[in-house]
Amino acid sequence: MDDMDLDRLDSPAPDWDALQDDRFRLEVRDWLRANCPPHVRFPAGRMHWHECRDWWERLYRKGWIAPAWPRELGGMGLSPYKQVIMAEELERHGCGRMPDQGITQVGPILVRYGTPEQKAWYLPRTLSGEAIWCQGYSEPNAGSDLASLQTTATEDGDDYVIEGSKIWTTLAMDATHMYLLARTGRGTRKQEGISFLLLDMRAPGLVVRPIRNIAGDAEFCQVFFDRVRTPRSNLVGAAGQGWAIAKSLLGFERLGIGSPRRPQLAFARLQQLAAARGLFDDPVFMERFTALRLDILDLSATYESFVEQVRRGEPLGPDVSLLKVWATEVMQRCSELMIEGGDEHAAFAGTVDVDGSPVNVLAPFYSSRPGTIYGGSNEIQRNILAKAVLGLPQ
Repeated sequence: MDDMDLDRLDSPAPDWDALQDDRFRLEVRDWLRANCPPHVRFPAGRMHWHECRDWWERLYRKGWIAPAWPRELGGMGLSPYKQVIMAEELERHGCGRMPDQGITQVGPILVRYGTPEQKAWYLPRTLSGEAIWCQGYSEPNAGSDLASLQTTATEDGDDYVIEGSKIWTTLAMDATHMYLLARTGRGTRKQEGISFLLLDMRAPGLVVRPIRNIAGDAEFCQVFFDRVRTPRSNLVGAAGQGWAIAKSLLGFERLGIGSPRRPQLAFARLQQLAAARGLFDDPVFMERFTALRLDILDLSATYESFVEQVRRGEPLGPDVSLLKVWATEVMQRCSELMIEGGDEHAAFAGTVDVDGSPVNVLAPFYSSRPGTIYGGSNEIQRNILAKAVLGLPQ
């Protein structure tokens, strides 16, 4: 994308946060219905940059690309509750997730911890899509136990020199920049000595190796660093503060991961398949189908209770982790019942004809498998709930 600045917005940004919640929801719903292009609705997998660049530009021109950012920095300046409304309407219309980690992660971090120079350089480029970001957190031996990471960044003059590797780096092949955690020192606790750095993906010594998943798509990558340099000016916050910076957005991220929309979509596909195959006449299927429906209704009610907490301006506590566990596991159960109900149709990838109805039987199964791992594995979430909510001993 050519260099762009905030003058390319269609018009001066209105104060969307000043609208009543119901009015705002209708404004978003109507605009998405009229403007979200068909090719980005309900994608079978995570979209690459070339597949959604036009949609990004449309949202950017509308001024809607960064709901959580302050208006003076090009965002919508939405309150947390209106951010939830925005996310719900995007999900309702099936708008696939773009390579948006610069918007959801780096942007808010730079707004809070970045230097004036970092904000001036990176924020406009992140908004416009000139800078597309990937996340350099997980490593081959540091996934859910992220604090065990071993990638190092050593000071050398005006640079940090990075050695090591990252894995499961989503869409690194599309990214122009990476934000990463690297060890710049040692401490008595493994969380100490970790720093938060920004990196140009064109830096010499950096190698991106795509990883093809079970569906045959290259969504994740392993990234290798062989004496890769980044300027010391790309350190965000103080050296050794990276762990606290990385944790600062987790609560709201888990609210998003725990949204009932994705399980509801998987359930709707299961319902479509069941209708096409006449499975509603099978009492065993109906028992499992009804149990899933009740699980999703309970998830929705619990999710709404956390949304109300956000509406009241209260911080989300560790109990929000239960949403992530619940949503990802019920989605997996929906996808597994769809495989069983699909019978021979479940042996084929892509959309197939199921008794006259086009259904992608495998898509929910493929997309649900990583859910219990990303964002902190469900085992880790259960440990958080056991320790911080139930008060159980370690």
